[in-house]
This record gives sequence, C-alpha cells and structure tokens, in this order.
Amino acid sequence: MAPPVLSTPTVLETFRGLDSGPRGLTEAQAEERLARLGENIGPAWREASWPRLFLRSLRDPFTAVLACLGLVSAAVFAWSTASVILLLVVVSCVLRASGEHRADRSTAALRELVATTATVLRRADEEAAAATRELPVAELVPGDVIRLGPGDLVPADVRLLRASGLRVHQAALTGESAPVAKSADDLTCAVGGGLFEQPQLCFQGSSVASGSATAVITATGAHTRFAAAHERRAVRPEASAFDRSVHGISWILIRFMLITPPLVLMSNAALRDRGLETLPFAVAVAVGLTPEMLPVLVTLCLARGASLLARTHGVIVKRLPALHDVGAVDVLCLDKTGTLTQDRPVTDRALGPDGQDDPEVLHWAAVNAWWTLQLADLPEPDALDEAILDAADEDALTAYDGVAAVPFAPDRRLAVAVVRTPGRLGMYTLVVKGDVEAVLDRCALADGERDRLRSLAARQAEGGLRVLAVATVERTSRRRDYTLTDARGLAFRGLITLRDALAPTAADALKVLTDRGVTVKVLTGDHPGTAVRACLDLGIALTDDAVLTADGIDLLTDAELTEVAARTTVFARCTPEHKARITEALRTAGHTVGFLGDGVNDLPALRAADVGIAPRDAADVAREGADVVLAEKDLTAIAHAVAAGRHAGGNIVTYLRITLSSNLGNVLAMLSAGLLLPFLPMLPAQVLLQNMCFDAAQLAFAHDRPDPAALRRPAVLDPRELLRFITGFGVLNAAADLATFGVLALAAHGPGTGGEEAVFHSGWFTENLVTQALVMVLLRVGRRTAEFRRPGPVAWAALTLAVIGVVLPPSPLGPMLGLTALSAVYYVLLTAVLILYAAGLLAARARLGRRGGSGSAPADRPRRSPMPGG
Repeated sequence: MAPPVLSTPTVLETFRGLDSGPRGLTEAQAEERLARLGENIGPAWREASWPRLFLRSLRDPFTAVLACLGLVSAAVFAWSTASVILLLVVVSCVLRASGEHRADRSTAALRELVATTATVLRRADEEAAAATRELPVAELVPGDVIRLGPGDLVPADVRLLRASGLRVHQAALTGESAPVAKSADDLTCAVGGGLFEQPQLCFQGSSVASGSATAVITATGAHTRFAAAHERRAVRPEASAFDRSVHGISWILIRFMLITPPLVLMSNAALRDRGLETLPFAVAVAVGLTPEMLPVLVTLCLARGASLLARTHGVIVKRLPALHDVGAVDVLCLDKTGTLTQDRPVTDRALGPDGQDDPEVLHWAAVNAWWTLQLADLPEPDALDEAILDAADEDALTAYDGVAAVPFAPDRRLAVAVVRTPGRLGMYTLVVKGDVEAVLDRCALADGERDRLRSLAARQAEGGLRVLAVATVERTSRRRDYTLTDARGLAFRGLITLRDALAPTAADALKVLTDRGVTVKVLTGDHPGTAVRACLDLGIALTDDAVLTADGIDLLTDAELTEVAARTTVFARCTPEHKARITEALRTAGHTVGFLGDGVNDLPALRAADVGIAPRDAADVAREGADVVLAEKDLTAIAHAVAAGRHAGGNIVTYLRITLSSNLGNVLAMLSAGLLLPFLPMLPAQVLLQNMCFDAAQLAFAHDRPDPAALRRPAVLDPRELLRFITGFGVLNAAADLATFGVLALAAHGPGTGGEEAVFHSGWFTENLVTQALVMVLLRVGRRTAEFRRPGPVAWAALTLAVIGVVLPPSPLGPMLGLTALSAVYYVLLTAVLILYAAGLLAARARLGRRGGSGSAPADRPRRSPMPGG
C-alpha cells in the first residue's frame, strides 16, 4: 500500500488564502496587517519586562540563600537582622533587574543598527506598480512577496513562487547538517516526510545556502513553525564558560555560607554556653561572607562596557557574557581579504628582462590598460588595469592615439591594445599584457631565454605576487579588425608584479593585538604564497613550518591537528569545513578562540569559536550567528573590543579578589572574637550594616579603569591562585582585626563615653570599614607604583566608606545602632595599626607579584574556560 501523501496549496490557493498576489501588498494593507498581527519578532528576541527580570534575579543562588537566612532570622524573632537581610535582597534584585533592563534596551536599540532586512515587493496603492524595498524583518506581514538570495535568513514561513538552484539550511528546525533542495513546483511528498520536507515551503530559522527565490510570506512572529517549536521545546541556550564559571564560584561560597551558622552556634554553645541567642549573629556572619553584589556588578560591568563600545567604536555585543569572552580571547582566526588586505590589488614592481626595475615596463603596461578600458566594451573596469594606472604617469599616455583593443578573456589569458606609433606615420604598435605563459609563447625568443624568463616569473609568484608579462610589436596600419593572430613575434618588455593592498589600519592593529597577547591565525581559501606575502608585508613573523595547506590538514588526525595548529600561522586553500575544524582544534588545545567571518561559508567556524565576530555588512546568516558585530571589517575595532572585554573582566576579577579576601578576614576575626570575648564582638545589625556599606562602595568597580597591565593578557583567574590570594590577604586582614582587639582593650578602659561592649562594637566597626577602604585602594593598582593620579571612582568610594566608619559611631545615629563615641587614644592607636596593615598589604602584594600569583593565570598557561574566578 502506498504511503499517504501530504499536499501543499498551489500558488493560486495560497494567494487567495492570504488575499495577496504576485505584485505583493499595498502599503495600506501591510500597515493594517502589522497593526492586527503584530511585529514579525521571534520568541527569543522579545524584551523581558522589569518585573520579570526582578523575579528572575530572585533565582540567583546568593539571593536565594540570603532570603533563606532572612527567613531563619524572622523565625527566631530577630526582626532587625531579618529586616536588614531583606533590604539587602531587595536592593540587590532592584540593581540587577535595572541593570539588565537597561542592557536589554541598549541591546534592542543596537540591534536596529544591524537589523536583518528583507527585499520586499510593495505598492503605494492598487494601481501603482510593484517596487522592491529593503525593510526590517520585524515589519513583514503575511501576504508580502519577498526575494531571497545566498546568505539570507528566511525571515518568516514562506511558500516559494519561483526558485533557481535553491538550497536551504534547516538545521535549526530539523537538525539536518546538509542543505536541502527546494523548488516552487506543485509537488507532493509522503506524510512521513513531514511538513519540513515539502519542497515548496521554507521556514523561519533556516538560511539560504545557494540559489535564489521569490516567495510569499504565509506566517510571521509567534505563528511561525520556528516559534511553535521554540515554545514547545523551551530549550534554554547552553551556558557560556563565563556563566558556568560565575555559577561555579558562587556555589563554592554558598557551601561556606551554609557551614558557617552551624559552626558558630556549636562553638559558642560549647565554649561560651550560648544557645539560640547567637543565631542572628551566626546568620550575620554568613551574610558577611557573601559577595551578594556579584551578579549586580557583573551585569553593570558588562553592560557599561558594551554600551561604551557601541557608542564610541560601533561594536555591538549581542549577548553581555560575550564581552568577557572577547576579552579572554588569546587566538584570533580571520581571513586575509578585507581584514589584512583590501579587496583590490596594487602595483608592486616593474621588472625588465634582466630582473631589474624598469619604469618603461610600467609605461607600456599602462598604455595597454588605458586603451583597453577606453576601447573595449567591458561590463566593469578590470581591477589589475586600475592598479597599473594608479601607479603610472597618466600624462604620458596622452602621446598615444588608440586604434583598437582586444580585451582579456579567460580562454586567451591576455589583452591587446593597438595604438598609433608616435612619430612614425602608418605604423601601429600592438601592446600585449597578460598571463606570463601566454605572452612568452607569442614572443620571439630563444628556448633558453624563454626558460630563464619563466624562472624569473616563477620566483616572483612564489613570493605571493601576481605576475603579468608585457610585450610589444610594430605593425603597418590597416583597416580590417585586429585579432590575436596579429600578436606574434613579440618583443618581450618585462614583468609587472602586483600584490594585495594592505588594509591601512591592519599593521597597527596587529601590533596592538600582539602586545595584548592575542595570536592571529590566517584561515584563507587563497594560494599560500599570497597569504604569506600579506603576512610578511604586515610584519607577521613566519617560521618554516608556519604555513599549512588544506591537503596537509586532510592528512592529520584531530589530535595531530591540535598540536600542529598551535605553531601554524597561515592555513591556505581552506574550505568552510577546514576552518571549523581548525577552530575546534585550537579550542581543544586550551585557547579561547575568536573567529572573524562575513560569509555563509564562515558560519560553521563562527559557531565553533568561543566568540563569533562579523562585520555589519556580512551575510545575514553570518551576522545573526555572530556574538559580536563590527561597524566595519577592521582589526582596530576588534582590538577595542578586546580592551573593553579585559577592562570589564579585570574589574570583575578585582571585585572578587578584594571582596572575598576582605570578607574571609572579617569572618575569621568574628569567629575568633566570638570565642574569646564574653559578649558578641558585633551586633548582627552592625555586621549587616557594614557589609551593606562595603558592597555599595564596591559598585564603583563597574566604573573603574584597571591598570594598563591588565590589557596585556586576559583577565583569567586560576582557582588555586585565587584561593591562595584570598587566603593570604584574608589572614592578613584577620591579623589586623586581632591587633585592633588589643587596641580596644586599652581604649575600653580609657576616657570613653560608652560601656565596654559599645566601645568594642564601635571600634571594630570603624576599623573594619577603614581597612576595607584600604584594601579597595591598595589591591587594585599595579605592582610597580601606587598610581599617583587623579582619584577615580574607586578612590572616592573608598574615601566615603572610611568617612562613614569614622563619623557614624559618634553621630546621632550611633546610639540607635548600638555604637558610641571613641576616645582620642583609640584613634591614635588605630592609626598605628592601619599603617602597619597598609605596609603588610604592600609587602604581600609585592611578594605575590614577584611570584606571578596575583590571582591570574599566567598568560602562557593553557586556558580552556576563561572566567573571572575559576
């Protein structure tokens, strides 16, 4: 029994159902449908509302744990502790939701700069003729007639009207890696093949691999098959290395947070015979260990960096974590044409038969180029001719009168220009220019001389240059047309060599990228000699084994390619599959790889890279598949993006180092004081207040500019180095706190105005905020100097924090918080402690710097997962 068939409406039935026609819709019809059906926006592109972002921020692990600790405090009627924790939760969620909402709005606005457009047939009214227009895909409606070409994304579900050699990628819908052939014929297929197998139908989410078509839109927006599949599967995108790293370090800290309250309770019960009355203090200590502003600061750093990039350099970061990934890139793969070189040739040298420079050769080549352009019926000027004319003296060409021209053709491989010979009446000069072999075959030369000239041309070609031969011959004038048969017995004049014009900013940008630890790999479909020449002209050093062709790549296993790719700079004759395989090999070797591409053939490599980069004028499918979009295909823009990513990553790293080491030191000191003192070393509300002040001050890191040394390598933290850093500086911080205990023991019996507990609480509160301010200033600078420059946002935030610590206890708010004024003796002794603490910080930082352990992985260490803190 034959399988049932699935029929598709004919073209006429489709037009009737959509109330449309081959000429498309009128503007009035399109506006009415757009108002009724809504914009053609996919589900993943819809902007989240502020309330939804606020609720989403409650799912953050730190926020969830803080909320649980607040509920525990409320359960034991510790209302002040519960209130402060609740305030921290609300402030954190509001800041994060606001930052993400601003980032989403900025991204939505930036998308308009690179919004995918479609070619649409529209009419002004019923009587007007249809005209093609470029419209944003969001404005498309059912019934619109559109045109598709190679590299275009299919903007909606469509029914084909006409198609020529159309093949479509449907991997986003069906998982098929190979493109599928489509046609406009009214064919049928088996039901088992499904709707996606219908040759007349194409769907949103697919892309044109080759061919062209005209189609009518049948569904847009939420009514497309892509939207239905998205809603049905609700598949969340795979978390980036950045997201996984932040979540990983978050859960490590959460484990410590969950262990802290039971530890405090048990130790106080065993040594001080205290029960549940210490629970609020235990909860406050756990909160003090929490960098609850981490998600807020990460969002602020990345959103601010992305916004600055877009405003100042036209670089659009389509997802915020990609900015950090750009900063972590240490290998950049790119094509030669349009990036290192311009898409046009320039004249390199004019060589005589003896291989020496001869300007006469350029003169004759220019005569040929000029009159070929003037007399031949060419669809467009030849790029090689234009390059020769740019280098020649055009005034010298006016001495000749053109008679005829035989233009270049692939089958004959040369061009002939016929001009009147100056000063010789009745004589014409035939100037021949073209392929070396084709010209030499027509020259009157001895065999040995012909072989010598072939060798001379071959040596030039091996250096990555294009080579043209030039020859002339005189003939008597005649009226019949000139043909190639007249180009015989030529006198060989010399060779013209041409090279690709270098991109004007490429050399400087490459130097900047090299200084920042980014290695450039050239993946090109060109001849290896051409790519090598461009690299040498730009100052890229190449070793003997730095060039690999596609044939050599095919002979290597994946493991062998991973090893070879590390020392190879130029990969020539590459297909799209080769580019993707090389990119994956570099990632396997532990590198963070960025790939710059602009064509449909670059899509596999864009997806294989850690960061896909495309220029604004790239093919639609390449631009939509990229993480970062450039205003122009320019390496300078990538250098700016790397700098912005490293600035953002450096600020996140600095925040983690400072907050974790400071918090660890405070927790160690609180645990020690809780066991040594007959009373709680600080009230829960005081602990939470100082923690909130410290967190608020550290938001200034989102606006900080790290030390210039931070640009020399990716801001990548090794977990072991991070643990060593926070442990070392945390213990140093705890030692300063314990030294303050001794100061407080003296001050408590001095002429203070409060009781022993209030004096201790006030003194430690002041010391904690001042030491945290010192840490913010001293641990963020480079290890050479303390950066004597105008104070930045971090310095002002640290100063504000210190002022709060000194002013709050004696202020009218002090008694409300259980704080009191302190004696002058305390401030004198505290100053001595702070001086010793600052000296210790500087000495420890210098020692750690000499060991190369600032918490960052060395630049030459393989890095598989770039991240701040893990």
